[in-house]
Amino acid sequence: MNRSMVTFPVADLNPTECYKLTTGLVIPRPIGWIGSYGTDGVANLAPYSFFQAVATNPPVVIFSTGVAKGVVKDSLANVRDSGVFTANMVDHDLSVAMNATAAEVPPSVDEFGLAGLTVKDYGSVAAPGVAEAKAVLECRVVDEKVFGSDPTLNHAVTFGEVVAFHIADEVLDGTRIDAAAVDAVGRLAGTMYATTREQFSLDRPG
Repeated sequence: MNRSMVTFPVADLNPTECYKLTTGLVIPRPIGWIGSYGTDGVANLAPYSFFQAVATNPPVVIFSTGVAKGVVKDSLANVRDSGVFTANMVDHDLSVAMNATAAEVPPSVDEFGLAGLTVKDYGSVAAPGVAEAKAVLECRVVDEKVFGSDPTLNHAVTFGEVVAFHIADEVLDGTRIDAAAVDAVGRLAGTMYATTREQFSLDRPG
């Protein structure tokens, strides 16, 4: 197929244009709903759509947060201090609450309370989990990588080794997950989202 293409050299793009192209093409993106405690003990909860599983032995997940003009977001500050966090599953029923926790609020504000959610400490790490979530991953920070040399914006990627999975019975078949039952929400561009309800199957070759 001789498809007509438009080329965008990254060197010719500004940060906003790079953001729009990246988030418009890498879809749907899983949402890591990151739970942490501040040094003052206040529970923090924030969604990150730059989130992914990157290893299974041991299981490792990442979340990436922008650092604009040196301003470090609460989640990153907390996990740098504590070395632990939770990654909570966002399903369709929790999408409005998830969106509420994306609000820019001072560190003294408990986003669990802001969104009407229940803090649950699962016991493997000192980080708060969302009791209403269908799955909660307790994680220990094992690495951090910073990308970008522009002082106005770079990205810090936190690597967390999963030390415990907590999963609702209703979505489990042994250790297999029913994606439709999870009804997970993924991020598209702008204000749009998708769910895991619609699926299709392809057999692996050979």
